[in-house]
Amino acid sequence: MSVVCRVIPCLDVAAGRVVKGVKFENLRDMGDPVELARLYFEQGADELTFLDVTATVDERATTYDVVRRTAEEVFIPLTVGGGVRSDEDVARLLGVGADKIGVNSAAIARPALIDEIADRFGAQVLVLSLDVKRAEGMPSGFAVTTHGGRTLTRLDALAWAREAIERGAGELLVNSIDADGTKNGFDLELVALMREISRVPVIASGGAGQVGDFAPAIRAGADAVLAASVFHSGQLTVGDVKDALVDEGIEVRR
Repeated sequence: MSVVCRVIPCLDVAAGRVVKGVKFENLRDMGDPVELARLYFEQGADELTFLDVTATVDERATTYDVVRRTAEEVFIPLTVGGGVRSDEDVARLLGVGADKIGVNSAAIARPALIDEIADRFGAQVLVLSLDVKRAEGMPSGFAVTTHGGRTLTRLDALAWAREAIERGAGELLVNSIDADGTKNGFDLELVALMREISRVPVIASGGAGQVGDFAPAIRAGADAVLAASVFHSGQLTVGDVKDALVDEGIEVRR
């Protein structure tokens, strides 16, 4: 859909620290979220995504102080998710500096939450975060999970994405749990399926391991590419990814 591809570093945060694992397990410390956010802003990131990966599991709110300090250091759109259960949670996150809000588990438990957020703040604020896993018996072959990937639902990923868009989701953040942290490349089949059913932007997430992994995701239908560990480890910079995309004839923001 988008003419210009976005490159988005993701900060998965637990207990105030950036963490990363493989397929959502064995999380390890990767650094301070504010320092990393500043670094990626300086490298030319188009946006940042901040996900409190244990907020829903721990049944607590997102760490507002970390969001506030991050927003004070970067001047690009900041998407925040994790533990969002009401439109009041959204109002508070927007008040401390978030630009867009990601919802996942709470929206699956109560889909009307999507309508409430979209009606109050507009679809442009609402990002549906889908943690997707291959699953037998699903019409599309993919199911969504909740609670940071810990709970597999019987909800088909494509059917849920369609419903969420109809209810007012303005963007889809599609994260492949099977590919997450493996560095074997994005799940191109999943990206292509989401593109077919979506009239809103699709962000591909999960599996980036080298500069050559990003262009195929865009060609499969993603409007933006999101990565974490390759940036946190210093293996790649945002500039490296953008250079590779340009070499493949894909337009990026400079």
